[in-house]
Amino acid sequence: MSFMQDRPSNLSSDTAIALQKFGIGQPVRRKEDDTLLRGKGRYTDDCNLPGQLTAVMVRSPHAHGIIRGIDAEAARAMPGVVGVYTGADLAAAGYAPFSCGLPMKSRDGTPLLQTNRPALATDKVRFVGDPVAFVVAETAIQARDAAESVALDIAPLPAVTDADDAIKPGAPQLYDHIPNNIALDYHFGDAAAVEAAFASAAHVTTLDIENTRVAAVPMEPRTGLASYDRQNGRYTIQLPTQGVAGNRNTLAKLLGVPTDKVRVLTGQVGGSFGMKNISYPEYICILHAAKALGRPVKWTDERSSAFLSDSHGRGQQIRAELALDAAGKFLAIRLSGTGNLGAYITGVAPLPLSLNTGKNIGSVYRTPLLGVDIKCVVTNVTLMGAYRGAGRPEANYFLERLIDRAADEIGIDRLALRKRNFIKPQQLPFTACSGVTYDSGDFGGVFAQALELSDHAGFAQRKKESRKRGKLRGIAVGSYLEVTAPPSAELGKIVFEEDGTIRLITGTLDYGQGHATPFAQVLSTYLGVPFDRIRLEQGDSDVVHTGNGTGGSRSITASGMAIVEASQQVIAKGKAAASHLLETAEADIEFADGRFTVAGTDRSIGIMELAQRLREAKLPDGVPASLDVDHTVKAVPSAFPNGCHVAEVEIDPDTGVTRVVRYTAVNDFGVVVNPMIVAGQLHGGVAQGIGQALMEKMSYDGDGQPITGSLQDYALPRAEDIPPMAVGDHPVPAPGNPLGTKGCGEAGCAGSLASVVNAVLDALKDHGVKSLDMPLTSEKVWRAIREAKETAAA
Repeated sequence: MSFMQDRPSNLSSDTAIALQKFGIGQPVRRKEDDTLLRGKGRYTDDCNLPGQLTAVMVRSPHAHGIIRGIDAEAARAMPGVVGVYTGADLAAAGYAPFSCGLPMKSRDGTPLLQTNRPALATDKVRFVGDPVAFVVAETAIQARDAAESVALDIAPLPAVTDADDAIKPGAPQLYDHIPNNIALDYHFGDAAAVEAAFASAAHVTTLDIENTRVAAVPMEPRTGLASYDRQNGRYTIQLPTQGVAGNRNTLAKLLGVPTDKVRVLTGQVGGSFGMKNISYPEYICILHAAKALGRPVKWTDERSSAFLSDSHGRGQQIRAELALDAAGKFLAIRLSGTGNLGAYITGVAPLPLSLNTGKNIGSVYRTPLLGVDIKCVVTNVTLMGAYRGAGRPEANYFLERLIDRAADEIGIDRLALRKRNFIKPQQLPFTACSGVTYDSGDFGGVFAQALELSDHAGFAQRKKESRKRGKLRGIAVGSYLEVTAPPSAELGKIVFEEDGTIRLITGTLDYGQGHATPFAQVLSTYLGVPFDRIRLEQGDSDVVHTGNGTGGSRSITASGMAIVEASQQVIAKGKAAASHLLETAEADIEFADGRFTVAGTDRSIGIMELAQRLREAKLPDGVPASLDVDHTVKAVPSAFPNGCHVAEVEIDPDTGVTRVVRYTAVNDFGVVVNPMIVAGQLHGGVAQGIGQALMEKMSYDGDGQPITGSLQDYALPRAEDIPPMAVGDHPVPAPGNPLGTKGCGEAGCAGSLASVVNAVLDALKDHGVKSLDMPLTSEKVWRAIREAKETAAA
């Protein structure tokens, strides 16, 4: 399938060979592998500055309480300590509070109620780990010792950690201005029409589902290295993030300075999954200290405190309902329930819990009506944030759970019920019940390919073989569709350097995706420049002036579109310059395979040579002095990646141990620039979905103390938990961007949650188990089997 209509044609043999090896669609090994796999990467904690100090945070041991006093005198007197700061110090500096910038409104039209979090708590603490002070010392050991000597006088208050409990009468109130702890009462849809559809339905399926709270647990904990230049009043901070331009803007707002007074630097980033996309109190603390002390200040988190202070993901309690007519056609979907925001609202926290869930719930089906009523609630736990998919996986999970249950209740084959309701290719573009218009796809074709590739027809035989070994076996499909990040601006900057390299600058940021290779493949394809001379730059806000970072499966589409449009501007400048050097009219200049040629002749000049000649030549007015381009795409449209995943599980009924033994994923990612990297993204997302489905959950006791506060308590999937995956591609190019890409980074989670959980329930259905909430741990599965047997015996 052609990846674009305007691909350079009439390639020379050398360029054609290069494109066969490095062009769009080729499985090129990542440029950064040598650096990362050999331990040569440079992460923030690897960075040091002369004379730097170390900061350590002091955190609340209580989930809720009144701060009556902080005694830091002993800490100040300890060896090496140069400063101890509390919320009063930061309040005196006049920093703005952390807030949520989303223009979301409750059903009555009132705006989202802000929690306006200070960098250090001053009056109350609201979760275990809430920072109340920090110590700066010459060494990390000195700072840690001093931090432990800071005496906190906090009067404990009753805590509430469950969102459903937080909205009940008499529940502890976190904020005086947030009645019943409801910061946002989100509503979408025509309630009367939805109610009428349910009233007229031949069948209604209802499920109460918990979408469990999870920790991000990236390989690299958060860290920061801050400095301040008194001469020009400028802050610089190195930190791991998902985009430097956005974080610079946020920090400047918090500090109360113009954006040009803040520089954000990011090197390699060891994972994020959404968690590092927001700013955090620790960054303001070390920036404050760097200015106050006149020396660089470094802070590095530890894994135990990261469980407390990093934003978590998911966290909903949802009643999901599906109305169907007598023929099994979907009439309406209704979601209601709560989303747990945690103690503070920053970043995009309400979005995945409410709007994004509603935006994605329509999936690949022709459901006419949708109603969403979700209360976003503050509680005494760590703040919520985006986590791989940010509303997309959970929406697909809710719907696919409903479909399997509805099929069983009505007595329709689960596959047949899905086929009956798929949006057909001829119905595209299709406006879903969410109000979003899908522009492309072949959902039935993806589904059919997944069934074939997974050998779904052979499952009955595999189940018999498992039964002979005393095992239970289940299978399930999980169709999904994602609405990628909303339209936003993106940078595409191309700079031809004197040394013959090309700097490619864009506002997304690689924190594990492998941007350098596919972006270079796009640029090499469009300009015919050597792949190995392209150098990607994303980590300096002085260079990356615009960009919304990486998130929402937007990178290849957003940066790709920016690169294509910037390349077109390079070609236009090149034609003007080549016409001067080749002494012909600009209209006679053609561009193909990296060369500007006078039409109908053999007179030409290569793009790399032209860039060098322009640097050296004396040029008249009107002739471009370089081929460099600084271009910003104003609005990159959303795309709609989709697919169908098939999971098979095997359960030991004596122990409840559950293993995913087969996994198949067929996806429509539009045009795939680098299939090797796409496969890696898919595998990683599936692994995270398996983790949430079978083992991951952040849990708290009645006092708000985290029970799963370390890797001794919080289970993560290991290599042995992830099965080999059969991966298929069913591309339908996206019409909304010149590359035809759709994005892939969150698809693994979107397809795996439903397919794995439904497969477990399929394996347990012979015991009468109809529903279980994640995580499906061995104990939970074993208890369900045991209780089902006891019920049957009674």
